[in-house]
Amino acid sequence: MKGSGVLVVGGGLAGSEAAWQVARRGIPVTLVEMRPHVMTPAHKTSGLAELVCSNSLGSDGFRNASGILKEELRIYSSLIMRCAEAARLPAGLALAVDRDRFSRLISSYVERSPNIRLVREEVTDIPLNRPCIIASGPLTSPGLAESIAELTGEDNLYFYDAVSPIVTLESLDMSKVFWGSRYGRGGDDYLNCPMTEDEYNRFYDALVAAKTAPLHEFEDMKVFEACMPVETMAKRGRESLAYGPLRPVGLTDPRTGKRPYAVVQLRPENISRSLLNLVGFQTRLTWDEQRRVFRMIPGLEKAEFVRYGVMHRNTFVNSPAILLPTLQCRNDPGLLFAGQITGVEGYLESTASGLVAGINAARLILGLPPLAFPRETVTGSLCHYISASQSQPFQPMNANFGILQKSDTVRRKKADRLKIAAFSLKIAHDFGKTLGSRLDQQL
Repeated sequence: MKGSGVLVVGGGLAGSEAAWQVARRGIPVTLVEMRPHVMTPAHKTSGLAELVCSNSLGSDGFRNASGILKEELRIYSSLIMRCAEAARLPAGLALAVDRDRFSRLISSYVERSPNIRLVREEVTDIPLNRPCIIASGPLTSPGLAESIAELTGEDNLYFYDAVSPIVTLESLDMSKVFWGSRYGRGGDDYLNCPMTEDEYNRFYDALVAAKTAPLHEFEDMKVFEACMPVETMAKRGRESLAYGPLRPVGLTDPRTGKRPYAVVQLRPENISRSLLNLVGFQTRLTWDEQRRVFRMIPGLEKAEFVRYGVMHRNTFVNSPAILLPTLQCRNDPGLLFAGQITGVEGYLESTASGLVAGINAARLILGLPPLAFPRETVTGSLCHYISASQSQPFQPMNANFGILQKSDTVRRKKADRLKIAAFSLKIAHDFGKTLGSRLDQQL
């Protein structure tokens, strides 16, 4: 694709963030998104930054690496983070958003930017005559995937991601459920479906025996741990769900005054709470089986499903062999990668990688050296992990305390997580002062 400035391929979270970071530095950028002309198995709209799995962006507390990452993104003037705040829904200590409003806000800012040209077409060949950011996501089209494989000389890896079902509030039996958050943190942000031991066992037996959708042309299945289908997790043992997504800790059933044996939590999908997401219920059960098995959950006996859980293939490159911590290709510094295709896993992890790639692509245009973000920050630690991981085979990674660079001044113990957060955010604040922008577009 001809043109000046920076080319960004993919209008997801990473691509939208990358384009914004380039544009706010006064540099023209062409953002290319193939939807709606070419759709993916998971996307439903043509909107930029459409959330396809969950509407939760993870914890917003500093005892969690995800919370630190959010604050870093605020420090670095992230478009995605600011739009997430504007589309926020009540969700306890988590940052959940209204999907439609979130996507509309990001699309609006991108379309109104004087430095961004949004093009709707599929890219199958990577241009080599200008800085280019590949942020095509985990559902990269076959043509582009082939071009990437040819250019990098590496085989693409893949794993399977699972999407949770959504039900309507009005179809639930409210006499069997209650609103509340664990330990009262966040008020009544979740709808809880309590289970007795007998109810749990009947549900478990039905779940592990239920039919799953065929994988069609894909014979192997590699599942990322954080997106484990609920039926796969259940097969690890009878109590695996009761100690996992159905754990009852911090919750009291107001009908009995006691802690239930297990609890299924539902999280609101929109401000009116008319739609609810089954938390932790990513699945590849057939739709008929989802209706049969999930209606065994107390309160969901007549649940109306507005979206069923699905499985889809996620593609990512062997980043340690291909990328530098700046997210540039080792054999082509003008080509950068961002988002889940790099092996970062999670909405805001993808956003952070897009931010890094966008800043560094802009610096290439400006004749400045690309920057490796400090490894003491969550953003920097993610970029270091995907570019230097020694694990074989390379596997995707969420933000976590384990990948942060160790410091003599901060111990890596759970009791010291607030100290880790303070330490990392101080470095992020200092580093953020060096980033700057020629044109700081206001949101």
